[in-house]
Parts: sequence; structure tokens; C-alpha cells
Amino acid sequence: MKIAVLGGGHGCYAAAADLTEAGHEVSFWRRDSASFADVLGSGEILLKDAGGSRAIQLYMVSDDLGAVVSGADLIVVPLPATAQADLAVYLAPHLEAGQVVFIPPGTFGSLLFARAMKAAGNKAPVSFAETGTLPYLARKHGENNVTISVRATRLPTGIFPAVRSDPAFAILEQAYPAVERLTDGLDGALMNAGPIIHPPLIMMNAGPLEHFDAWDIHNEGTQASIRSVTDALDGERITLREALGYGAPHFPLADHYDDARDEWMYGNSSHERLTDSGDWREKIDLHSHRYLREDIALGLVLYATLGRWAGVDMPIANGLIALASGVVGEDLMNGPRSWKTLGLDTLSPDDLTSLLQNGVQ
Repeated sequence: MKIAVLGGGHGCYAAAADLTEAGHEVSFWRRDSASFADVLGSGEILLKDAGGSRAIQLYMVSDDLGAVVSGADLIVVPLPATAQADLAVYLAPHLEAGQVVFIPPGTFGSLLFARAMKAAGNKAPVSFAETGTLPYLARKHGENNVTISVRATRLPTGIFPAVRSDPAFAILEQAYPAVERLTDGLDGALMNAGPIIHPPLIMMNAGPLEHFDAWDIHNEGTQASIRSVTDALDGERITLREALGYGAPHFPLADHYDDARDEWMYGNSSHERLTDSGDWREKIDLHSHRYLREDIALGLVLYATLGRWAGVDMPIANGLIALASGVVGEDLMNGPRSWKTLGLDTLSPDDLTSLLQNGVQ
């Protein structure tokens, strides 16, 4: 299958290498040509995982977005949600009928991509897929190599608009057999684990994060009291899902930490493999790091403001957003991914159902 991978993040490099090794014809694009120079020159990515290290030769590497996207069946965009609005505008004129754009995870970014297509006058029937996490726990080590510690074993995924779910899943499952079908794009967006796992970890570890040169929030930063807050926050997410009519499985984050529970998205023992890798011992600047700028300012704000619209009380989510707002000196609750800023706060439940089913009209 012809696949385009867009972006220069950890998950982008992992996807380009992994999907190529799986036998797909992968074209890889990154906007930053200077940082992309090593891969542009060699056409390859150095991949390291449990199987060892090897060079993966890609089908095409280019900084020409149109050339990379043209003719692709699947377009994989494993970028932070903070990059979605800009990329949606760049990508919109190039999308073609029948293509599937996979946004792992999405933070309801599918709505932004669909709206950008409408603004560009592109009426091609395109599907957008959102899932709960990146398909990989991965870290880049330089600009031409990536380490994959864990591959996802379960990827709960929804399609926007839902009316195109069957043909979209038929394409997506060829690349990611771990995909599990959900009702619609918002169902997939509400599986996003980032806004649940990262906000308590960074807010409750703020002192060590600022004091030490490097700190592993997933190792010494994951203590019992912090886990308790994480579980409470995840309970709010699940209550919100149920209030909107989405059923189980909800993939509670507690499954990630306890192998005796149901298998989570990355499979059993994934937390231990993550901490054992050492790749997440890092310096986190609370003002700029994606755990705040993506997972709180976008993801958790989406959850909390959607909860307000749905009449669901979410005090833990609201409190974490208030703390983060105090740290950065900004009103994060009214940011770009709030339900009101997205222009969705005036919708009736029936209006929302129609949008999720039929897309942007």
C-alpha cells in the first residue's frame, strides 16, 4: 500500500521506518529541510528496537508535500496536536478522493483538517481517523535515527465523518492491524491517553522538574498519590464518554500500570519497558513542553469544556488546567481547542451527532 508519513517528530520517524519494514511503499515529508538534510540525502532512517539496529531505505523522501501525498492511500500524521492547525492548511489543497488521514492521537484534530479542506474549496471525500495514542513509544536520537521501545497492540480508533467508516477502516487496518473500530471521530478523540497521564505527572512533579537537570516522570515521578489523581482524572474522562453515549471498553489508564487487568494499548509490561529504556529521562520545561502545551492546553481543555457542555462535573481536570494556567500566566481554559473556541458550544446533541456522522457541510 502507498503511505505518506508527514512530520519530523519521534512518532513520524518511527512510522516511516516501521511501515516501510512492514512492506509498504512509504513516502516521507518534513517541512524543516535543514533538520531533514541527513534523511533527504541518504533516503534512509536508522531504526533500533528489540530486534537490533538497521538502516531502513524509504521509497521516497522529500520536502515537497504535494509529491509525497499524491496517490497515497493512507496519510499518517503522528504529530503533536499543536502542529495540526498549520499542517491542515498546508495539506488541504493536496488531499484526494478516497484517502484516509490517520491522526494518532487526534485531540479532535479531524475537525480542523476537515474545516481546512472546506476553506480551501477541496470537496474530495476524505476520511480522518483518530486513535488513543501513538502507535509507538519511540524516541529520536539525532535527525536520522529512532528507537522504538514498544509498539501498540490495541489502537481504539474512530472515523470522521462516521459515514465513511467502513472504507476508511479497510485501508487503515492494512497498515495497523491493531486498530479496533469505534463509533466516530469524537469517540476516538476521547480515548486520547496523553491528557490523562501527563497533566498529573508534570503538575505534581513541578518542583523536581525545575530543580533537576533531568527527571523521569514515568519512573521516580509516578508515585502512589500521583497515580490516585490520575485514576480520578481518568474516571472523569470515562464518565464523560458514558454521558455522550460511548460504551466500553474505555481503556482506563490503570490497565497500563497493572498487567493483571485488561491489556492496554501498548500491551502488558509496556510501562516497565518504557522506564527501562531510559529514553524518558529528560529536561521538561513546563512553559514549552508538549505535555503542557498539547496535553493540558489542548487535550485536557477539550475534555473539560466538552464536559461543561455535556453537564459532566470534572473538578480534577478543571483544577489541573487552573494550576497550569497559573504556571504559564495564561488562561488556558479558553484556548484553541476549547469546545467554545471550536464553535461547538451552541450545538444541540442532535447537531453534534449529525456533524460526527456526516462531517463538515
